[in-house]
Amino acid sequence: MQRIHARYPFLSAAREAVEAADVDLASVVREGGAPVERGVERVERALVDGTVAANRSWSARAELLSYPVARVLVSLVDVPGAVEKYARAEATLAYERFTDDFDEETQLKSTEDGTLSLDALLSDFDAGGDVRPTGDGTFAVRVGTYLELAAPLSGTRWRLATRVLDDGDVTASRRELYELLREAVRVRVADGLPLSVPDPIAGALDTEVADLHDTLAPVERTDGVDRFEPSAFPPCVQTLVARARDGETSATGRFALLTFLASTGAEFERVATLLDDASVDLREQYERLAGDDAQFAPPSCETMQSNGDCYDPDELCETINHPLAYYEQRLELVEGE
Repeated sequence: MQRIHARYPFLSAAREAVEAADVDLASVVREGGAPVERGVERVERALVDGTVAANRSWSARAELLSYPVARVLVSLVDVPGAVEKYARAEATLAYERFTDDFDEETQLKSTEDGTLSLDALLSDFDAGGDVRPTGDGTFAVRVGTYLELAAPLSGTRWRLATRVLDDGDVTASRRELYELLREAVRVRVADGLPLSVPDPIAGALDTEVADLHDTLAPVERTDGVDRFEPSAFPPCVQTLVARARDGETSATGRFALLTFLASTGAEFERVATLLDDASVDLREQYERLAGDDAQFAPPSCETMQSNGDCYDPDELCETINHPLAYYEQRLELVEGE
């Protein structure tokens, strides 16, 4: 298993490497360890952060095998929009990596030292002979291949009627070609998902799926919490707000805070004002967590305690088991005042 297979696990060569190693997926999930841990990380980070980039170093074997494990996990986790978000996250990381790998001096050269060349990626999508550089920073793409790659993309600029067409070739800039390839990766990753997972494999991942579901469970909003009233926030959330303003929240604390705020129905502008942060990064993460296709529930009090995100509990905290339950009761008190 080579480094390039670990970096681009969706490639045909990566799949062939797994097959050549005679790796049995059921054995991998039954044994657990690094491939499963990294698989869980792929799914959780995809749905929460919009990326599958690793938080620490993994071996090439663990990185490569985590990809099929992640595809199984995302098929088992019953969260709306999970497949779409996961595929987009895999494509986003691939895009970041191959744009770094594609150097102008090595365009259309062979793969070396674990990096991916443009011609290798094009060939993997059966487009090797259909794309050629024109010498002026643009590419000529055969119209049939262009239509296939651009089909899933929306927007006027991708319509054939708005493109330059010359002798059966569509002109595309370098950046546009890379965007088309990112979309091709997304479509390939999503293909076949959700999988029909055999019972032995599903059973071996029961704990991991339960943990993911606890973290990523969709919010069941009620009228009782469909308001934005910071004065009624539970102590933990009020502390997380203060820590966020100071740039001191942990990853788990940030997830707990943003999912709680999303559950109130707050628009991003109100969240940005509350946290004194209108950055693009915050907007993107908040909109992923608050999206209509998959709005995630805040962690329970037990999870908050385990993660070290429970701060200054008061008497009301002793009677509830979830921050939203606290918030609902406090809202009733605010309304009665």
